[in-house]
Amino acid sequence: MTPHPELSMKRAPLLLAGFTAAALFAACGSGDGSRASDSSSTETERESEDSEDHSHDEDSLGTVEIGDLSVELAQGHGAITGGSEGHLVVKLPYSDSGSTVVRAWIGTEDRTLSYVGKGEYAPSHDDYDVHATAPDPLPADARWWIEIAKPDGTKVVGSAQPILE
Repeated sequence: MTPHPELSMKRAPLLLAGFTAAALFAACGSGDGSRASDSSSTETERESEDSEDHSHDEDSLGTVEIGDLSVELAQGHGAITGGSEGHLVVKLPYSDSGSTVVRAWIGTEDRTLSYVGKGEYAPSHDDYDVHATAPDPLPADARWWIEIAKPDGTKVVGSAQPILE
């Protein structure tokens, strides 16, 4: 029995698609797990870069008195300009495993046109990383402003001179 010519023509694109998919599958997957290995090594490289990113290119801003706390500060991402993102590392004089809320902004104390960043606790360094965007234009008297809300509910606010461009 010979197939009907119209049915064969309708099946041809399906067959072609099936063969194409099979060829791509065979070309992409070696079946020996080497792609999974490549993926995990890429993830390991990214994790390594992320952990290195925390400690490099940070300039100390020194120790600043904020309320009754002596807080160590460092600035990352280079000098701050209007509209740029700044990175502030806040090291508290006590270890709280991230239960303190740390916020910071670049600009004036009243936060006008400033973007406030909330600190993310970094357990490997026992400090807080804050990313905040500077207002544009940058006020002439711009400073890093840091708000620390302790676990007991008390808040203190202080400032430090940023590294400006």
